[in-house]
Amino acid sequence: MPEKKLTSYPKEKINILFLENISDAAVKHFSSHGYTNVRKLSGSISEAELIKEIKNVHLLGIRSKTQITQKVIDAAEKLQAIGCFCIGVNQVNLDAATNAGIAVFNAPYSNTRSVAELVIGASVMLMRKIIDKNKAAHEGKWNKDATGSYELRGKTLGIIGYGNIGTQVSVLAEALGMKVIFYDVETKLPLGNANDSKSLKELLQHSDVVTLHVPELPSTKNMINKNTLKQFKKGAILINYARGEVVDIPALKTALESGHLSGAAIDVFPVEPEKNGDEFITPLQGLSNVLLTPHIGGSTLEAQNNIGMDVSSKLFNYLEKGISNGSHTIPAISLPPHEDAHRILHIHKNVPGVLSEINSCLSKNKINIVGQYLKTNDAIGYVVLDIDKNLSKNAVELLKKVKNTIKVRILY
Repeated sequence: MPEKKLTSYPKEKINILFLENISDAAVKHFSSHGYTNVRKLSGSISEAELIKEIKNVHLLGIRSKTQITQKVIDAAEKLQAIGCFCIGVNQVNLDAATNAGIAVFNAPYSNTRSVAELVIGASVMLMRKIIDKNKAAHEGKWNKDATGSYELRGKTLGIIGYGNIGTQVSVLAEALGMKVIFYDVETKLPLGNANDSKSLKELLQHSDVVTLHVPELPSTKNMINKNTLKQFKKGAILINYARGEVVDIPALKTALESGHLSGAAIDVFPVEPEKNGDEFITPLQGLSNVLLTPHIGGSTLEAQNNIGMDVSSKLFNYLEKGISNGSHTIPAISLPPHEDAHRILHIHKNVPGVLSEINSCLSKNKINIVGQYLKTNDAIGYVVLDIDKNLSKNAVELLKKVKNTIKVRILY
């Protein structure tokens, strides 16, 4: 069966906007399939600028800095999908996108290796006090001393959040001879010889190195605070490559200055600059044995290329085939093309009777449905209809009049 690749619009009329210097892999993915109106901008833009740009955009690609607000969604008259070329989607107002019938995709797994490797690298640097020794050497001081320097082998790594990145860190750490324990609010199957801690307190009390891999949620905000920091093993090291709101920075500073913690590696912060070159201030600056990096945990060429391919593929499949797997807003549907039919997407509020009305209005007008797929979530329903080619134009007009319709689009 030949693969369907034509959308309802000529490809030269599909407008695609990529912000924040998204990988060229994403641009090439669309240009190689005949899409000519692909714009790529190097940085993020303000809400006001985005409102001006978004009016005629069909697909939008962003990373973590660009904020997709209700006002942006309201101005997006033609927007079909948003691709977040990063792990999270917290920069998007998901409720607004859902209510507008806009699919939102991301790449939750593509940079796991990059983050995991950097966690191990930071652990070595901090355990050996390389940061202080490097600073001294640059200042012309020879500081050849083993005091306070340790191997990772035989030490205990505590992983808070045993998900995609946490498990990768677990495997790498164990390969270096570390003992691995983890804590997660959900029951997780341990990899290798890792052990599940009964509580956060138990993990903190037994770990030489603690690494955080949790999402930004109300329940994780400042989970590392002045009280939990007291539970850390004296001389332990903290690594945060998760989310900036997870750690109480002033409390961490106190723990480092008192010597209760011997070091820290922080890659994410509660408030971060909008673009490269902007001023960056944190209370942790100037502290001994503290590694500060500018949110680069997943910033490797390999990771960015993988993310570019992953998210662009999801956007492409949704645009051309209606496949919504991986969307945070549109119910997941994966389906093959149907020969000798036109495919129509119908997104509606999830209320009783919509599907019945769809089938009734098509049946009354003698429009044959050769294939139908339905998925719902709490807010919306997503119906994919394969309609006889000769009747599809009339079907689209009828479907637009169905009560509680949010968006109707013909694919091919």
